[in-house]
Amino acid sequence: MTGGEVAGILVAVFWAILVSFLAVVLVRLAQTLKATTKLVADVTEQAVPLLADASATVRSAQTQLDRVDAIASDVQEVTSNASALSSTVASTFGGPLVKVAAFGYGVRKALGRGREAEGVPAATARRTVIVGRTVPSARRRKQKG
Repeated sequence: MTGGEVAGILVAVFWAILVSFLAVVLVRLAQTLKATTKLVADVTEQAVPLLADASATVRSAQTQLDRVDAIASDVQEVTSNASALSSTVASTFGGPLVKVAAFGYGVRKALGRGREAEGVPAATARRTVIVGRTVPSARRRKQKG
């Protein structure tokens, strides 16, 4: 055999090995593409119902949020009405009630002074508790003054 024949055989073997290697790579690539296609089909098959469920859940949540918004606006309206009613009652009855209370206080004071003038010891029987002990009212007046 000559050198050219050996070189030809080596080139043929090289090409045979290269073609075999490429054939194995192509077969593996085809298997990977089949597996990927099957995986994408399965994911798509499962994702469509999940997306439908998610869409229904979002619609339900939006409905609930609309209800909560309506309730919040109703509560705000009730609060403003209660505030207006409170202001109206305070302005209508507040002044006269203060006057009646002041009048009652004045009447009590006047009646209390009238008893003292008649000699009825109204204050001597009363006692006040100060820090755990009882002090007669006459002594209490001395402590205040």
